[in-house]
Amino acid sequence: MVVGTLGMIGLAAVLGAIILTALGRGGDQIPAVVTALGSAAIGALAGLLAPSPRE
Repeated sequence: MVVGTLGMIGLAAVLGAIILTALGRGGDQIPAVVTALGSAAIGALAGLLAPSPRE
């Protein structure tokens, strides 16, 4: 459920940025928003999917 939610956040951010760019709204801030949300979502997915250390 968490992995799906993070994936949806990433998709929503990218689609929202594309729509805002197509409508001519947002200016120069859109690439920064997409980069920040995409990086956060990928980092969270990597943290969730990485195996835990075992001794």
